[in-house]
Amino acid sequence: MAAVGVATTCALFVAGCGAANEGGGGATEGEGVSGTISGAGASSQQAAMQAWIAGFVDANQGATVNYDPVGSGGGRTQFVEGGVQFAGSDAFLEDEQLEQARERCGGSVIEIPNYVSPIAIVYKLDGVSELNLAPATIAGIFRGEITTWNDPAIVADNPGTELPDTAITPVHRSDESGTTENLTDFLSQAAPDVWTDEADGNWPIQAGEAAQGTSGVIGAVNAGNGTIGYADASQAGDLGQANVKLGDQNVAPTAEAAAQIFEESQRVEGQGEGSFAYELNRTAAGGAYPVVLVSYLMACETYPDQAQADVVKAFLNYVVSPEGQAAAAEAAGSAPLSDTLRSEITPVIERISAGA
Repeated sequence: MAAVGVATTCALFVAGCGAANEGGGGATEGEGVSGTISGAGASSQQAAMQAWIAGFVDANQGATVNYDPVGSGGGRTQFVEGGVQFAGSDAFLEDEQLEQARERCGGSVIEIPNYVSPIAIVYKLDGVSELNLAPATIAGIFRGEITTWNDPAIVADNPGTELPDTAITPVHRSDESGTTENLTDFLSQAAPDVWTDEADGNWPIQAGEAAQGTSGVIGAVNAGNGTIGYADASQAGDLGQANVKLGDQNVAPTAEAAAQIFEESQRVEGQGEGSFAYELNRTAAGGAYPVVLVSYLMACETYPDQAQADVVKAFLNYVVSPEGQAAAAEAAGSAPLSDTLRSEITPVIERISAGA
């Protein structure tokens, strides 16, 4: 229900935007555009999306942007089926969905990273305010193989910390989720001996408690004691956030550490010229936080309606602009895109136009 409330709030924003400049700047300059576009997708982006839409509204009054945080899987489905003009997703398009998107868009699909954030391993455990967990320990907990908080594996990760014998209740997403795909990708890379499943947007095993959406996971973890889950760090609230133990380092889920792993990753080949999809390096050394998501905005290069094309172009330019990235960082704690990456993304956004 919380996610529905946010969607309604976003839908009520009236987002105006000016024509973007060649540097991919914001919507504060130019004559402005008018029209309505709708998007759907990742609930992890919802705090940032509210900030982006609010920034649009503050700058101009000519356009309306709606966004429904139904989850990454739902957003991708609505986009490839033509139900929305853009989608937010914590995982890039692949295989059949990529082909469907190309068909819907008349050939060229745009995928740009717009939101870089740590996925926090959130927990609620009375009397424990700081927690360190190695990748294999996290995998064992979510597989249901580590069942109490004083398990020897957790004790070994937290020398000197008094841990209770409280039962562990792991909570995972019940819906298809890019956050789930990013977590399972981390586990498969960093703890392959324990987590033997491949990365998947659908939770792959029958263990733990299921909850709908980011807000559902946060609510379920908050409702108990001894609970643990995963969610975009911006949504963690007062819950504990575990440090991930990598070698002799305990790395906190900060925006700076998330951005570091992003810089060490490579673009996916074969996605198309307009795609900036990345294969994330979950084992990067040097203080990078490995449980990180790169969330994308997906759009068409060509739209049948000129007003839609103009608003999509202007909105995407605002989102990736320094102003838009700063607004997201303040609202959601995300890591701003680098100037180098912005300079590569902007020419792709500028290609958005109307066509047959």
